[in-house]
Amino acid sequence: MSSSASSLVNGGISYWYADDGLPPVREPLSGDASADVAIIGGGYTGLWTAYYLKKAAPYLRITVLEQKFCGYGASGRNGGWLYNGIAGRDRYAALHGHEAAVRLQKAMNDTVAEVIAVTETERIDADMHRGGVLEVATTPAQLARLKAFHEHELSYGEKDRELYGARETAERIRIADAVGSTWTPHGARLHPAKLVKGLAATVESLGVTLHESTPVTEIRPRHAVTPYGTVRASYVLRCTEGFTASLKGQKRTWLPMNSSMIATEPLTEAQWSAIGWNGREALGDMAHAYMYAQRTADGRIALGGRGVPYRFGSRTDNDGRTQTATIDALHEILTRFFPSLAGVRVEYAWSGVLGVPRDWCATVTLDRATGLGWAGGYVGSGVATTNLAGRTLRDLVQQDSGQGGRTELTDLPWVDHRVRTWEPEPFRWLGVHGMYATYRTADQRERRRPGTGSSRLAKIADRVAGRH
Repeated sequence: MSSSASSLVNGGISYWYADDGLPPVREPLSGDASADVAIIGGGYTGLWTAYYLKKAAPYLRITVLEQKFCGYGASGRNGGWLYNGIAGRDRYAALHGHEAAVRLQKAMNDTVAEVIAVTETERIDADMHRGGVLEVATTPAQLARLKAFHEHELSYGEKDRELYGARETAERIRIADAVGSTWTPHGARLHPAKLVKGLAATVESLGVTLHESTPVTEIRPRHAVTPYGTVRASYVLRCTEGFTASLKGQKRTWLPMNSSMIATEPLTEAQWSAIGWNGREALGDMAHAYMYAQRTADGRIALGGRGVPYRFGSRTDNDGRTQTATIDALHEILTRFFPSLAGVRVEYAWSGVLGVPRDWCATVTLDRATGLGWAGGYVGSGVATTNLAGRTLRDLVQQDSGQGGRTELTDLPWVDHRVRTWEPEPFRWLGVHGMYATYRTADQRERRRPGTGSSRLAKIADRVAGRH
């Protein structure tokens, strides 16, 4: 790998904070308190929920409790993909009918535009560039999956999606061995930390109370318990995504899946000219163990994928430090896609966790009997989905409190979806590690053995995972 130990910043939360700085320190909870709504977690979900509730009902007393600082988790470490994917759509189609899933997809398409509109209204400079999302195929098997994926997306009403061959793909971005791609306009590149810092400042200016360095250890009906005191509220909303397992009684609710990223040094104009990527699309591929990447505002490539996928006992890291083998694997993807960048240095590496339910379906719920609500399980597609979740929690709270009725959002099929818990250890550790090892092997076989069929190994892994 073209990087030295002295030049590589490994961990430190993420490149995004190294680039833009850490947010100002906010005070922890100072004792027992009361609120109308207590929100657990100061990431995108919690902040969007606070934003929309306060906008709809300015009189509400809303308190956000965050264990570290707002944006410490996935909201400040992700790949900066604002796009229209949502985890579980096909399952919701099977459970509630195709038209219900089409409504869910339309809501996600609209969500991309909504996030962009709010950043403009609230003057949040998040390095937003709406270039859409380009997903590429580099093997015959990937091309077959890509074409099937493209048709599948069209069936959910995405009529503005486009399919490209090798030549048209190269006109957008020159990736070695690319044989085709599919592009949707419903996507944008952004700077994750700038977005979450801007959101936190915005909700604070609206009168929302933010307490940081305040870990919630237990959630009970109308109570959020912390070491510094208990917040009593009519509604307690859990917005903790990959950190949910740390809460009492939630160990097996959502699995904290690990994802890792690298960022290169800034590329030269000559290097960008060789690659293309002038549209600054969010970039993904059709591998089973997929990658995701963006061209950053300061001219780097930030690229991510699965490293060590899961830590035994649902543990999470503290600072995002990443194993050397994972950094090397991500660098190998970078240079396989762009051989001309073999000598480019990797300057940053980091990791974080995302929330994965047992059936891989994102959900949003409010239990009207207890006042407990939650949203999450985005399986890595949370940058946009969190916004839809925040607006939906707003509508559910207003409906329950008599300030509103049913809405298009409360009728979406992901609302009130329940799922069984993950298996106990060591079975979930063995299952997740075995699943991703199988996906990587399947990708290797497809690269070595040209053919249009997906590896049978990947299909086995899908069944084990419960994804199909």
